[in-house]
Amino acid sequence: MQRLSKMLWKLLRWGLLALVLWEVWILAQVFWWRTHNPEETSFMRLRAEARHEAGLGGLMPHPWVSYERIPDSLKRAVIAAEDSTFTAHHGFDWEGMRKAFDKDLRRGRAVAGGSTITQQLAKNLFLSGQRSLWRKGQEAVITLMLEALWSKRRILEVYLNVIEWGDGVFGCAAATRHYFQEPVNALTFPQSAHLASMIPSPRYFDRHGETERLLEKSDIIQMRMPQVAVPR
Repeated sequence: MQRLSKMLWKLLRWGLLALVLWEVWILAQVFWWRTHNPEETSFMRLRAEARHEAGLGGLMPHPWVSYERIPDSLKRAVIAAEDSTFTAHHGFDWEGMRKAFDKDLRRGRAVAGGSTITQQLAKNLFLSGQRSLWRKGQEAVITLMLEALWSKRRILEVYLNVIEWGDGVFGCAAATRHYFQEPVNALTFPQSAHLASMIPSPRYFDRHGETERLLEKSDIIQMRMPQVAVPR
C-alpha cells in the first residue's frame, strides 16, 4: 500500500510538472506574439487537416493586415456583434456569461455564446473546438495571459487576422477578397456588418449566402456600430 502511494505521488508530481511546463510554453508564445504576428493558429491547422482529408485543398492565402489598415467600420462591426463591452472588460463579460447560462438552462443544452473576443482568440490560437471543462479552464488561463500582456488594440488586430470567415477562409483580408473581391481597406459599413454577422457560423453562411437571418443581424449590427468604442 505504501509503495502504491509513493507511485501515485510520483505520478502526480510529474503530472503537475508537465502542466507547469505546458503553461510556460503557452505563456512564452503569448509573449512572443505580443510583437510578432502568428502565421498559423491551432484552429487553422485543424481546418487545414480536415480540408486535406476531404480532398478540398489548403486554406486561402491570408495576408496580415496591420491594425492601422483595418477599417474602423470592421472593428466597430465586430465589436458590436461579438463583444460590446470589449474595451471595458478584462477578458470576461460576466453579465453576458450569465445570460448565456440562463439561455442554456432554458433550452436544456449548451448552445448560447457569451465568450468575449479575447476568449475566442485564446481558443483559436491554442485550442481545439471540443467542449470540455479542461478546455474551458485552459481558455480562461490563456485569456488572462492575453489581457495581461497585450493591449486591447493588439488583441483586436490579431483576432481580425486569424478568425475563420468561411470554408478555408481566415482573416479579414481573405474574407474581403473572397466575398467582395476587394481589398480590406475598401470595406463599406454594410459590408463590414455583413462580415461581422457571419462570425458565429462562417462556413454555414459561406455555403448559404445572404439568408434572411444574416440580413436581419447585419441590420442590427449597423444600428449598433456608431455607439461602439474602438481601441486607439
